[in-house]
Amino acid sequence: MQAVILAAGKSTRTYPLTLTRPKPLLKVANKTILEYNLDVLKDIADEIIVVVGYKKNMIEEFIKRTYNELNIKFVEQKEQLGTGHAVSILKDKIKGRFIVLMGDNIYSEKDTKSIAKHEYSILVNKVENPEFFGVVKEKKGILIDIIEKPKEFISDLASCALYSFDRGIFNSLEKIKKSERGEYEITDAIRGISLKEKVYCIKSKSCFQISFPWDLLKADSLIRKGKNIIGHDSKISGEIENSSIGNKCVINGNLKNSIIMDNTIIGKNSVVDDSIIGENVRFSGKIISIGKAGAIIGDNVNADSVVIYPGCKIWPNKRISGEIKDDIQ
Repeated sequence: MQAVILAAGKSTRTYPLTLTRPKPLLKVANKTILEYNLDVLKDIADEIIVVVGYKKNMIEEFIKRTYNELNIKFVEQKEQLGTGHAVSILKDKIKGRFIVLMGDNIYSEKDTKSIAKHEYSILVNKVENPEFFGVVKEKKGILIDIIEKPKEFISDLASCALYSFDRGIFNSLEKIKKSERGEYEITDAIRGISLKEKVYCIKSKSCFQISFPWDLLKADSLIRKGKNIIGHDSKISGEIENSSIGNKCVINGNLKNSIIMDNTIIGKNSVVDDSIIGENVRFSGKIISIGKAGAIIGDNVNADSVVIYPGCKIWPNKRISGEIKDDIQ
């Protein structure tokens, strides 16, 4: 069976973290999203096609360096015209039945194998904010309708964007039109298929959908099961609780419920709660957290004696000090 990973998007909702890397290379529990999915596919797919676009060289180099034993091919989506368009450009590459997964979600092996059993299927899960997803209506496990990011409430059952198709999906893709968002949505093609074929709705056992930086923190904690993870060559003298520390970090301050990326230094007596701090950051000060929402700091930031208020995002390569109450771009 072939598998397709869609990894071309720019992922603006995870800025500033994805200003310097594609979203599939963000780490959760010190392992990239891409690694989780490639590891799942090892025993399921005999060929993996990765659709690349935004910062494609970073993804291609990472895979060639880390997974050179797998049969992986790359196809570039030169225009970001949606998930439907991304799948449509593979028409000449697909031989028969195949599965499609998003490169910015984390799927389990059990869910992926369950999806692969059917000619047409879709992984679904209940969510608190269905307006951010493709929303599903089903009856006795069979898809009735699917609507991409509806403005009005339809259902709290959302697509996890893991699908099983055969080549018939390409005929349906040829008939869809651009959505209001200006994209060709794979959900529109699935709706077309469901008029003729049974599309099975498979309830997810474990799927982490990463839409915003805060989703990274939730997934990170659940995967680690609340335990700390510390990367190699990192030096810790402060207190750490429920956090991931990358490689070659120096942590002299106190951390809680946070992700610290590689080569970052947290100064003495600093306090970081419910936050994500990028690579090569020099931080001293305090991040205030309210309702488990701290700050998101991009790569290569120098933050000296700061007090950062809840929800602030700091773009990469900034030098900041003093009180920070708003985003710095």
